[in-house]
Amino acid sequence: MPHTFKARPTTDFAKENLFNVLSNYMDFEEGVRALDLFAGTGSISIELVSRGCDQVISVEKDRDHYAFICKVMKELKTDKCLPVRGDVFRYIQGSRERFDFIFADPPYGLKELETLPDLIFDNNLLKEDGLFVLEHGKTNNFEEHPCFLERRIYGSVNFSFFGIQG
Repeated sequence: MPHTFKARPTTDFAKENLFNVLSNYMDFEEGVRALDLFAGTGSISIELVSRGCDQVISVEKDRDHYAFICKVMKELKTDKCLPVRGDVFRYIQGSRERFDFIFADPPYGLKELETLPDLIFDNNLLKEDGLFVLEHGKTNNFEEHPCFLERRIYGSVNFSFFGIQG
């Protein structure tokens, strides 16, 4: 990753722990369609592709980060990842696709951060038995958020997991 990037990539340690937990909930090699919101460097998208997802859509607003994701996916010679350059909130509101897995790693200071769960569920982006993971800072409290209380599967200090149980 270039040193000029403003992204705060998910650390390898956090990513390993996240996917250890996720492997208890889903098999990424079974036709999984994933959405990576605020994709940053694309490290989560790369991990999803490497674990066998059928399709990963990576949404990133920053031009340089988007170009980096495209470059990496081209180097990996994969057509499993579709990078999209655009605003996450507009993407969510305009999308009619549904996903088995949604990962969001927004900037922790994002003022609209607490609206993300509502937007995901109000726009019906998550399939039945799907899983939505929201990475957030320690100061963001999702324990009391209505979507978290209704759909909670698992929560930790920096990740909140939401799901639709079929």
